[in-house]
Amino acid sequence: MPLRIDSWKEIAVYLKRGTRTVQRWEREEGLPVHRLVHDKLGSVYAFDEELDAWWSARKPLQERQGVWAAPPEDDKPSIAVMPFVDWSEERDQGYFCDGMAEEIIIALSRIRSLRVASRMASFRFRNAGADTMEVGRKLRARTLLEGSVRKSGGRLRIAVQLTAAQDGFQMWAEVYDRTMGDVFAIQEEIAGTVARELKLTLTPGEREALARVPTRDLDAYDLYLQGRTSYFRYSNAGVERAIQLFAQAVEKDHEFPLAYAGLADCWSYLFLYSERSAEYLARADEASLRAVALDPQSSQAHASRALVLSLKSRDEEAERAFKEAIRLDPNLFEAHYFYARHAFNMGQQEKALSLYEQAMRIRPEDYQAPLLAAQTYDDFGRPEDARAARLHGIEEVEQHLLAHPDDSRAVYLAANGMAGLGQKERALEWAGRALAMSPNDPMLLYNIGCIYSMLGKLDDAMATLESAARHGLRQRGWFEHDSNLDPLRRRKRFKNLLEMLD
Repeated sequence: MPLRIDSWKEIAVYLKRGTRTVQRWEREEGLPVHRLVHDKLGSVYAFDEELDAWWSARKPLQERQGVWAAPPEDDKPSIAVMPFVDWSEERDQGYFCDGMAEEIIIALSRIRSLRVASRMASFRFRNAGADTMEVGRKLRARTLLEGSVRKSGGRLRIAVQLTAAQDGFQMWAEVYDRTMGDVFAIQEEIAGTVARELKLTLTPGEREALARVPTRDLDAYDLYLQGRTSYFRYSNAGVERAIQLFAQAVEKDHEFPLAYAGLADCWSYLFLYSERSAEYLARADEASLRAVALDPQSSQAHASRALVLSLKSRDEEAERAFKEAIRLDPNLFEAHYFYARHAFNMGQQEKALSLYEQAMRIRPEDYQAPLLAAQTYDDFGRPEDARAARLHGIEEVEQHLLAHPDDSRAVYLAANGMAGLGQKERALEWAGRALAMSPNDPMLLYNIGCIYSMLGKLDDAMATLESAARHGLRQRGWFEHDSNLDPLRRRKRFKNLLEMLD
């Protein structure tokens, strides 16, 4: 008989009965409690109301009361594509395996009658050893697609299987023994077969999208896949390596739109999180223009272009580009997330919150959207939603840092969430940790200034914000509309800072 736990207070009782009981409950409820209980109950959360909010955020997805964990809006079929396993002799094709799985995720995401778990969500279960039912429950996916790749010279052997998450029974399986030249045809066949097995009716536009080939040059495609793997490390070194790989892909195929979009995203990333360099922005501008020109039907190209336009303060053009990206692919996380940031910068708080909420629905495991939305919940007088969003975001940061321990952005956004929860000492500790990672990062300095302002360290806040401006963060809209900075607004020093901004 399934265990039922209705309150965080019951967890301690089950812990006393032994780890196996807790592990059984985790399997049945889809709730990772074994890691969280000792950390959360014993240290961070000292008050019942905080524990209640934490418990609400940790309930099974179908029972949660949070916007990011809202139940599906309809009864759509759903699928999670798991990272493919590398069975090549040298075990050196991990990037290719990840790329195959990602391309199938992208292809399936173009089918509007199908819900598809994001790459970030499904790839978390790499080497996790979790069973099919547990993975399906955690990803809210009724079916799982798993695969393996054996690549040798010009030969390719790809084995895939479609499994029903509810009972673990195999629905379909196939082995493709082909040449590398057939890789795009294999991807199309897999996506098409999944659609057929799930009894989906494809529109002519969806069929055309599934058949679209990103490039005719297989060497360019291989470089592009390596670039995506490097980009997803979300570090300056990873992004700089991705630029090299995308540039080599473009040299092989001058008309490869996704490689240009990749370049644009990399240069925008460096502009946002490394150095406010005019050269970085100019390169992002050039690459994004080329991506859209080569493939006007690519939502990713339009999203990359929209971000660049937003960074260049070409606000109306950016809004049109964001809307076009969302029209082409309503499930593209980046379009909603960066559009939300753009709206916030414009002072359009209600629109920003709506976009953050949609981003959270698309990618529940993302830490950025809930931590940024929490502030707007507070501004709109919704403290319970703000608390739950912060708790959820901090927990996702903790998971993210296991794989990306050098991600300073994750650290400072979590510090902001801790400050919002009133955890002053922990917030300052994490803020210092972030500063030690990237002491001259303007975006980091701005966020640390927000944290200091929230915690009443107003002189430190002003000094840090002034440093952010000196290092290149000069978007006046953020300083003007960010409620974290309200304690500073009457200060002459803050008014002088606003006057010097663009």
